[in-house]
Amino acid sequence: MKTKTFFLISICCVFTYCKQPSSQLIENWSQFRGPNGQGISQSTGLPASWDRNENIAWKTDIQGEAWSSPIVWENHIFLTTATEEGANCHVIALDRRTGKILWDKMVFTQQANLHRHDMNSYATPTPVTDGNTVFAVFGGGGFAALDFNGNVKWTNTTVLDFYSQHGLSASPILYNDLLILPVDHSNREEPKGLGWQTPWDKAYLLALDKNTGEERWRGMRGMSRIAHASPAVMRVNGQDQIVTSAGDVIQGFDPADGRLIWTVASEGEPCVPSAVIGNGLVFTAPTSSAPIRAVRPSADGNAELVWEQSGSTPLMSSFLFVEPLLITCPDNRICALDAGTGELLWEISPGIGHLNPSPVYADGKVYILSERGTTVVLQLSGDPKTPAEVIATNKLDELSRASIAVAGNQLIIRTESGVWAVGK
Repeated sequence: MKTKTFFLISICCVFTYCKQPSSQLIENWSQFRGPNGQGISQSTGLPASWDRNENIAWKTDIQGEAWSSPIVWENHIFLTTATEEGANCHVIALDRRTGKILWDKMVFTQQANLHRHDMNSYATPTPVTDGNTVFAVFGGGGFAALDFNGNVKWTNTTVLDFYSQHGLSASPILYNDLLILPVDHSNREEPKGLGWQTPWDKAYLLALDKNTGEERWRGMRGMSRIAHASPAVMRVNGQDQIVTSAGDVIQGFDPADGRLIWTVASEGEPCVPSAVIGNGLVFTAPTSSAPIRAVRPSADGNAELVWEQSGSTPLMSSFLFVEPLLITCPDNRICALDAGTGELLWEISPGIGHLNPSPVYADGKVYILSERGTTVVLQLSGDPKTPAEVIATNKLDELSRASIAVAGNQLIIRTESGVWAVGK
């Protein structure tokens, strides 16, 4: 009887596995920088060499101007854009296999020509998905949730009237039934420097109910300045925390109610690199003239600064933690630090321009995209003190400020004209 039961269970398991579409094998790159926002992919067989005419599976033109990065869920690729001088806000779905636009939904309008930095756009925040719904936020602070067929489930354009000297760039994350976005803004009225050049107490983490779009809580930062960094979820002493950084602070919040658990001073603004975690530490930095800082979070409010290092701080790109290395991209250099001590181990100058998009690691290789649309591919050495080998330099020759996404054995790259699928 036991043998028969085992046989039936085995048959059911095989049948279930075979019924799954091949897309189930695709790693879901569900938010900015992939799983938990760390820029790490488990995919193998990714391409190392390409150009505009070779090793490109497809290329799809996208209307409007936007620097949101693409995300991937099985056979869907999602991204946002804004048209009519930023007034019309769109969420777009592509077929991952062909690049065909499955739907393009204008979810609402916002004020045209919003105040922003020249390097920013009206649709810079990267969307996020839970596999059933895709959530997006735009430059004016409006939120939208759509199902995978492009039907709008809800919008909320009143909870956040966003203004910043640089515009809105931080991307939202999901935690259980919460959609969480850092609101690190500045003063709309005079004095304009308040919250930007001068710290204020108006910045906060905003949590919406992902099912309704209604506000659930606001976690106030205290004194801080503007930032564009996305948060991450970190396990600390058996409890989840939302770790996040802004101008002048690195902090941990309780996702249940938005309570501020700890804060560590990190002088400087604007904070652009998103928080990266590894070996119990949080790595972040404000403006490129300030040090990189490694902080050990705490569950009781006593977080500590472990080390800081000057000279390797990027202007915009987030870090990459590949144990034991912390890889950073200050302007046009690639630096590798000892993640435990902050010691600079090696650096490379690839000569491909400003390295502002955030890097990706997969299958022993690091992919670093420049604003020129050129990607340098590094093969890491087995010895952390030995510089990585540059094995390829790949040109698309288009402006690019979005970060690379991974979809199976392909790289998804957004440039100013559209989206490219690199690989077979």
